[in-house]
Amino acid sequence: MWLRSLTRPVGAGLVALGILAGPAGAADDPDRIFDKSTVWRPLTPNDKLVVYGIDDPVVAGVACHYTQPEKGGIKGTLGLAEDVSDISLSCRQVGPVQFKEKFKQGEVVFSERRSLIFKSMQIVRGCDAKRNTLIYMVYSDKVIQGSPKNSTSTVPLMPWGTEPPPKCADFVR
Repeated sequence: MWLRSLTRPVGAGLVALGILAGPAGAADDPDRIFDKSTVWRPLTPNDKLVVYGIDDPVVAGVACHYTQPEKGGIKGTLGLAEDVSDISLSCRQVGPVQFKEKFKQGEVVFSERRSLIFKSMQIVRGCDAKRNTLIYMVYSDKVIQGSPKNSTSTVPLMPWGTEPPPKCADFVR
């Protein structure tokens, strides 16, 4: 399972203070593809939409991209801003699909903190056995209450080359 803390360059000061655990830039961090400023701020970093790419750690041949807002300003710079829950998700088959192990329906495949304490973002995976399709859902949650904002993406398992696709139902625990 991927787990990531606040590892934006902004959080480096908090890591130095010992507030956040885990090495920045760990191998399982998502790849930052690009960002686009959405709110200009004259003396501090802008608010941005940032696109990240991740590979499913259990299902080789499937990659997901998600876009999430990141706050700039002084609070964002210090890692104290709570990022909003608007996250979009798109997952695709990018090669031959191979399951490395069995998985549970709704298993978390990636998680990151969205605020210092209270909010996290999760990407979970399931299998629609009838349609032989993997389903990925992203949502955010809070300690006190959840968030109804979510996004879903599906990956129908297709042949890659001459090999028939595996059946996702065979790999659900």
